[in-house]
Amino acid sequence: MNAHFTRPRAVLTAVGLLLAVGAPTAYATLDDGTPRRGEPYIETSLLFGTERPEGGPAVTDKQFMGFVDKEVTPDFPDGLTVQTGRGQWRDAGGTIERERSYELTLLYPVARAGASDRKIEEIRRAYEKAFGQESVGRVDDRARVDF
Repeated sequence: MNAHFTRPRAVLTAVGLLLAVGAPTAYATLDDGTPRRGEPYIETSLLFGTERPEGGPAVTDKQFMGFVDKEVTPDFPDGLTVQTGRGQWRDAGGTIERERSYELTLLYPVARAGASDRKIEEIRRAYEKAFGQESVGRVDDRARVDF
C-alpha cells in the first residue's frame, strides 16, 4: 500500500489530529452544558403575602408598590421585577392560607452579597411590621447575568 501525503491529505490529517486532541478539552469546559455567559450574581426572590393574619383589608397593589418605592428601590436602584400571583402556605397555627401574593426578584453581583443580605433582611422585617405579616419568604440562588 502506497500512502501519498498530498497537501490536502496532510491538512486534513492535521485538522483531524487537532480536533481529536482539542475536543475533550472543549467539552470539559462545558461541564453541565450551561453557557458561561455573564457575570456571577445572586438572585433573590422575596414572597409577600397580602392577607392580614389579624383580619382587616388585604394589602392593595397601590400599598405594595408604595412599599417597593420606599423600602426596596432606594437599596436596589439598578432594577427589580415584581410579579403577582396566588400562593398558599401553612401558618404558625397549622392553617393552610391561600392568598394573592407578590414575588419580587432582585439580582446583585456576588461581590455585593454581604451588604445586599443585610438590606434584604431589613426589607423583610419592614413588610412584616407594616402589614402585620407572620413572615416574608426568601429564596436565594446563584446565577450568571448579562445585561
